[in-house]
Amino acid sequence: MADMDLDVVGIGNAIVDVLSHADDRFLAAQGLAKGAMTLIDAARADALYRAMGPAVEVSGGSAANTLAGLASLGGRAGFVGKLGHDAFGEVFRHDIRAAGVDFATPPATSGAPTARCLVFVTPDAQRTMQTHLGACLELGPEDIDAGLVGRARVTYLEGYLWDPPRAKAAFRKAAALAHAAGRKVALTLSDSFCVERHRAEFRELVAGPVDILFANEAEICALWQAADFDAALQATRGHCEVVALTRSAKGSVLLAGDELHVIDAAPTGQIVDTTGAGDLYAAGFLYGYAGGQSLRTCGRIAAIAAAEVLGHFGARPETPLADLLPAGLGRRRPHPM
Repeated sequence: MADMDLDVVGIGNAIVDVLSHADDRFLAAQGLAKGAMTLIDAARADALYRAMGPAVEVSGGSAANTLAGLASLGGRAGFVGKLGHDAFGEVFRHDIRAAGVDFATPPATSGAPTARCLVFVTPDAQRTMQTHLGACLELGPEDIDAGLVGRARVTYLEGYLWDPPRAKAAFRKAAALAHAAGRKVALTLSDSFCVERHRAEFRELVAGPVDILFANEAEICALWQAADFDAALQATRGHCEVVALTRSAKGSVLLAGDELHVIDAAPTGQIVDTTGAGDLYAAGFLYGYAGGQSLRTCGRIAAIAAAEVLGHFGARPETPLADLLPAGLGRRRPHPM
């Protein structure tokens, strides 16, 4: 069995986020579904880029954001994601490594550009995302390294990865390798519209290889087509070892067998941008989990990590998350795995 020198290895879309302020009139004029992530082609991406206001370009991608957050807490992380041979690709590669995350996936050979996600942030802090996947479509099972997966306590998979067809094979290979090495598999449902596209397959994953499930209220209700959160919570019971469900200002609910915890949201100042809050929640939870913390402590760390990213533009921490934890909260313990 390989040494577990990594807490988490994440597999996901390697994307550069292009963030801009917008109002509801702009969204309506462009025909954008507010609060959703929509896949678009290169021509649409170019047209929207020309139409959007002043923008900030930062490395993103759901799983990559989670791993950057985990590293900011002091955790050890690796990432697998496909880039193009271009300036955006160099920006992403630099940023993920500078955050302290191991990243060695070779770039795409097809000439496809690095993925872009155009993020329109409205005054209510909601984000509407238009994503051109580009080189992400080239990610395949050949990019999954058994040695890398075996080094991590948890292999973390983002639901958005289910959109590119070849990535599904990579997804399944990574999960199989993780279990063969005696490790855990975590999944984030990513987006309620993503769940709508892949509901049957996601249900199979939750009932099968997924040990740890992350979802927000809208996503878990979409998964089970439930009328409300309580119904969705009950439908989720018995499917995964651990379930972490976020509810924005209502905090989160953690479920593991008969164990259930309601975790308050961490205090925040002005909410500037909700981009990445779920990603950073997963970062905090997985940091605690890989360090052998109790379920409640994992939730507390997760809430603190999520709160930090709400206070600024962009989906990665601006303040070292380890500095925000109360004394002793992030202390590592021997893990039962």
